Amino acid sequence: MPGFMFATGIENSYPTIARGKRVDEMDKCGHYTRWKEDLALVREMRITDLRWGPAIYKTFLAPGKYDWTWVDEVVAEMRRLGIAPIMDLLHFGLPDWLGNFQNRDFPQYFAEYAGAFAQRYPDVRHWTPVNEILVTTLFSARFGWWNERLMSERAFVRATMNLCKANLLGMYAILKHVPDAIFIQSESSEYTHPSSPKMLKQAHFYNQRRFLPLDLTYGHQVAAEIYRYLIDNGMEENEYDYFMNQRLKFRCIMGTDYYVTNEHLLRPDGKTVPSGEFFGYYVIASQYYHRYRLPIMHTETNLWEKDGSVQWLWKEWNCMLRLRQDGVPIVGFTWYSLTDQMDWENGLRKDDHVVNPVGLYDLNRKMRKVGKHYRHLIHEWREIHPAGSSALMLV
Repeated sequence: MPGFMFATGIENSYPTIARGKRVDEMDKCGHYTRWKEDLALVREMRITDLRWGPAIYKTFLAPGKYDWTWVDEVVAEMRRLGIAPIMDLLHFGLPDWLGNFQNRDFPQYFAEYAGAFAQRYPDVRHWTPVNEILVTTLFSARFGWWNERLMSERAFVRATMNLCKANLLGMYAILKHVPDAIFIQSESSEYTHPSSPKMLKQAHFYNQRRFLPLDLTYGHQVAAEIYRYLIDNGMEENEYDYFMNQRLKFRCIMGTDYYVTNEHLLRPDGKTVPSGEFFGYYVIASQYYHRYRLPIMHTETNLWEKDGSVQWLWKEWNCMLRLRQDGVPIVGFTWYSLTDQMDWENGLRKDDHVVNPVGLYDLNRKMRKVGKHYRHLIHEWREIHPAGSSALMLV
C-alpha cells in the first residue's frame, strides 16, 4: 500500500456531445501546448501524485494500433520531476471507431489497450482504468447528454455492464505487465434526499443504484430491488454471476469524488435538483467505506473561487482527518484540478468556453488563492502524513 498521496489532476474529459462534436478539456484548457509548464507547476506545489491520462481517442487509433509519441514525452518528464502518475485510461469518451458505451465489443478492445499501455510503461504503479462509471453511464445513457445520448433504463444498464466489464478486464490486462499495480477506482460519491415522505421509496432506489458500478467491480451483492431492476432491463443471470465471481477488490483503493453538487433533492414531480451540502463528505464517504471496507482516497473535489474555494479545501481536508481519526483508512487527498476548467456549469453539454475558476492555477497559470493554501497544507501536513516511496520527496 502506498504512503499518503497529496494529489491534483489534469482535467481530461473528452465526451462526444450533440451533432457528434468532441469536447476535449485538455485542448480547451491549454494542456497540450503547456504540458511542460503544467508539470513544473505540480512540482512547484510540492504535489507528489498526479491524476493524468491521454485522451484514448488520440492514442488508441485502431485494434493493435497506438500513438504513444506525446505520452512518451510526458511520462519521461514526470519521471524526471519525480511525479508519480495515477494513470487515467478512460475519461468519459471512446474513439470514434469504437462508437459508444452500448458497444458490447468495447470491453475486450479496452483490455487490449490497457495491456499495451501497461507493457509500455511498466514502472507506473497506480492506475484508474475507467473514471467515474456512474457519471459516464448516467450522462451517456440515462440523461441523453453525451456519447450515445440515450435516455432509457435498458441503455443505462447496458452501459454500466460494459464499463464495469471493461474496468475489470483492464485491471487483469495491466496486472500481466505490472504485477504490483494498485487500482484507484475514482467514483462519484452521491446521495439523494427525499423532499417528502412519498418520495422515500424512489430516493432509496437511487441511493442503492449509486453503488452499482462499485458493486459490480468489487463483486458485492446488490440490493434485491437493484437485482430485479438489472434483470428487467437486460442483464442475464450469467452476466450478474460474472461480476459476483470477481476477486480484484483487494487490489483497489476506493476513490471517492465529492462536490457540493453530489447531493440531490428528489422533488414530488420525480425530478432531482442540487440540494447543496446536507450531509457532506464525512457522512457519505463513511457510507461507502462501511459497504466495501477498502482504503479510501479523496480523488476529486473543488469549488468556484467566488463561492469559497479556500474554505471548502480546509473543510474537505478536515472531514478527511476526522474520518482517519475514526478508523477509516484514507490514503490520499486531491484538489481537482491543477488549472481552471471549462463548461462544467452545463455538464459539458455545450462547448461555450466558459471558464470555471476551480483550479489551483488559472488558465494563465497564475496561482489562485486556493493553490497557495493547498501548498501550505501540504507543507504543514507532510510530516504527519508522509508521501509514498514511489514519489520523490520535494524540498
